Amino acid sequence: MIGKILKKFDDKFLASEPRTGEIYAVAALFDKPDQIIHAAEKVSGAGYKKFDVLTPYPLHGMDDAMKLNQSRIGWIGLLGGISGTILSFLMIWWMVGINYPTIFGGKPAFNLPPSIPIMFEITVLLAALSLAGAMLTIFNKLPANANPLMDTAFIKRVTSDKFGIYIEAKDAKFNQDEIRALFEELGSKDISNIHYPVYDEGKTKNPLTDIKFMGNVAGVAFVTAIVTYFVLNVLLFLPPFNWMHHQPRVMPQTESKFFKDGYSMRKPVEGTVARGFMPYEFKGMPDSTIVITPNPLPVTQKSIDLGKKRYDTFCSPCHGFYGKGDSRLKGQFPVPPTLLSQKVMNWKDANIYHVITNGQNVMPSYDRSISRDDRWAIIHYMRVLQRSQNAPDSDVEGK
Repeated sequence: MIGKILKKFDDKFLASEPRTGEIYAVAALFDKPDQIIHAAEKVSGAGYKKFDVLTPYPLHGMDDAMKLNQSRIGWIGLLGGISGTILSFLMIWWMVGINYPTIFGGKPAFNLPPSIPIMFEITVLLAALSLAGAMLTIFNKLPANANPLMDTAFIKRVTSDKFGIYIEAKDAKFNQDEIRALFEELGSKDISNIHYPVYDEGKTKNPLTDIKFMGNVAGVAFVTAIVTYFVLNVLLFLPPFNWMHHQPRVMPQTESKFFKDGYSMRKPVEGTVARGFMPYEFKGMPDSTIVITPNPLPVTQKSIDLGKKRYDTFCSPCHGFYGKGDSRLKGQFPVPPTLLSQKVMNWKDANIYHVITNGQNVMPSYDRSISRDDRWAIIHYMRVLQRSQNAPDSDVEGK
């Protein structure tokens, strides 16, 4: 029963298509890689141009044997890659530098180093798409489903265990008898003529107007969509697999049924101190209540460099790179006072540290953004800025 069904299936779908009397090419099969390379050398050396070699796996040296010119596919990949680099650069530059500039932490609106990974990815993407598109449409002219080689014994063997070569009848030097004699001389035991098939164009030449064809396309698309939806949304989530979509955790701002007050988000226990953290004892207190303590961070080149880095990131957007109060936010935020005034210069380091930690007026607290030592380092760098803008003559004498 099953054998009969398979035979009917083979007779209907796997039967060889009828052929015309017009010859397409003369083909020959060889058993060994050395034989096919030698055959390619002889065929190309004899002046034939319309020929090709088919092997079940790549053979080193075949390009030279066939005297193939260097492929232009590399230039298409290079052009696609360069286009991807340029387009991605212009895209990022326009989006973050022109159309929607955002100043954050003293960084420029358009910053090249962070953009390089995106540029690299788009470069590779466009290069790959260009190569694939060119291979399919220009070089291989795929899908070549009407090639006369299809459904022949020759193509079945060269895709399995034999090495084949064929010369097309369109070649200027084509002579069937001479070519068969050449293949016999080269040691081929299986030489055949390949004829053009009889093409069944159906009732309509344009498949888009064929109701049966378009119905099959729509049916395949519908079945594919249904199967894909079932697999991705039902089959993969059958018990016990839920892919951690359902977890015993509390979502923010949701009601708690465990705590009496109904709040799921809990405050830390009063007086809790994180391990390794020293809380600021004057947090939230006015400036007049603090105890003046010296800067615990020694004045070194390392601490000044650290202070400059943190100052440029967190302070310069409002106070400017030199502390003059020349904000770089272009009016998006109130302009703060200069850090070079006599008032700020007379402040103790502890006073400045208190303002950075607690905030002042519209300036927010930076105790969560800047670590304790980094705040003291910023103060060292502020003193450097103040000294540089109000340097006495003794600082430049003898320089």
